Amino acid sequence: MSAFKLITGSWIEFQHHSRQEGALYNPACAAFTPEQWRILLGDMRGAGMEYLVLLATALDDAAYFQTDIYPPSRLACPNPLEVLLDEADRLGMKVFVSNGFYGNWRETELNMTRPERLDRVLRAMEQLAERFGGHPSFYGWYYPDECWLRGGIPQLFAEYVNLSSAHSRRLNPRFRTLIAPYGTKDIRADDSYVRDLEALDVDFIAYQDEVGVRKSSTEETPRYYEALRRAHDKAGRAALWADVELFTFQGETYQSPLLPAPFERIRRQLEAVSPYVDRILAYQYQGMLSRPGSAAFAGAPESARLYEDYMAWRDSAGLRD
Repeated sequence: MSAFKLITGSWIEFQHHSRQEGALYNPACAAFTPEQWRILLGDMRGAGMEYLVLLATALDDAAYFQTDIYPPSRLACPNPLEVLLDEADRLGMKVFVSNGFYGNWRETELNMTRPERLDRVLRAMEQLAERFGGHPSFYGWYYPDECWLRGGIPQLFAEYVNLSSAHSRRLNPRFRTLIAPYGTKDIRADDSYVRDLEALDVDFIAYQDEVGVRKSSTEETPRYYEALRRAHDKAGRAALWADVELFTFQGETYQSPLLPAPFERIRRQLEAVSPYVDRILAYQYQGMLSRPGSAAFAGAPESARLYEDYMAWRDSAGLRD
């Protein structure tokens, strides 16, 4: 049996929140028709993606669904969230629907603590659940206002997660919940962290491996995830997933466009975390992987090369979803 786990889920976004980082694929995605979004999901499903994590249902004070909270976004596709969930239904995919950003995405702590912003979050969840909760693909929620795990889980983040999850259960008990915090290398996975996990009301934690943002290396990440495996096993609550970063930066970190990383680096990333996690998600298919010739091609030319390299490796290694 192979030591590798395949990538079985990916983030997806109608627009990348950082215009600098998304410069090579945001314009294409903004111009996508409903049919192109459907093609993109088909491409993702063909590459083994079962889970979709929608990064945002609103961005920069504009929404991707009909709501009284914000005006609609100015995309070529007038109803992107409806299209996404409808096609995910058809393809048998599971979507974690975002409960953000209902404040400036750069102001994470304010989004978690300011009453008027929290009110918008909870109202959005209510409206999203009412309008889209009947879709079989609406699997649950992703909370995109993430925070830095400096040693342990900050109290304000725990309170925000627990508030959101309690609201989720009131809306629909079947919804599952996901977070993907950063600062993985800074976690002290000791007994105090186990207690933090025991008190955190969330179903899945997909820790960012932070290789793409140049904070960790594939030589270091096995140590981090092995320690997290022990802590999660002790806590016996949230499942341990990985958020593997498929990108690099064209130039300075956080200040330049995202580009696909070489597949050899990504192969090492998968090998590093596979023994310790229950599932691997990726940030992200969109913009970093593109099926050659696809009508929903988005990203630099290197995204076609990464797609071909990943799929060829998957086939030659005899790996299947």
